[in-house]
Amino acid sequence: MNFLAHLHLAKLADSSLIGNIAADFIRGDPYLIYCETIADGIMLHRRIDKMIDSLPIIKACRHYFSSEHTRVAPITLDIVWDHFLALHWHTLVPTISLRNFIMESQKKIELDHYVMPDQVQTFITTLWQQNWLERYADLQFIAHVLQGMAQRRPKLIKLATSINDVERHYIQLETTFFAFYPEIMTLATQKLL
Repeated sequence: MNFLAHLHLAKLADSSLIGNIAADFIRGDPYLIYCETIADGIMLHRRIDKMIDSLPIIKACRHYFSSEHTRVAPITLDIVWDHFLALHWHTLVPTISLRNFIMESQKKIELDHYVMPDQVQTFITTLWQQNWLERYADLQFIAHVLQGMAQRRPKLIKLATSINDVERHYIQLETTFFAFYPEIMTLATQKLL
């Protein structure tokens, strides 16, 4: 899961949006740094990541990637799941448009973002200014995101070309998304994550 899915699941679980979106930037025990609500959100994000990565259906998706992309497949998949969520938002979340969901999320996050490190605040500002969450619906934007990550982290240079495997197995990945994400939504709504 990437940022859009984490925000969506946090909303369903009535969890801290800022905690869920900032979790990838926070190391160690969040309860030593943040209030309980935010720390709970960070921990929800971590539990979701661990659960998703351990699902057999997700592990099976790694075989869609060539040997040169095996190492970066989990990262690519996280971003691809956000692509399918943005693309099919109206089907999965018919009660609110993606744009309105993002606007509501932004308002809530901006109330608390000042408690986050500068790196997180800068990232969140970029996320809104460049409209990443809506743009995730465009597969070319996903390719751009993967290329940007590859440039920033030379050890993950293969992210830049992993989009080729996504394009080759697009239908299978989309089918997988619909096989697991609605179940995760139900777990979030029932506060079982």
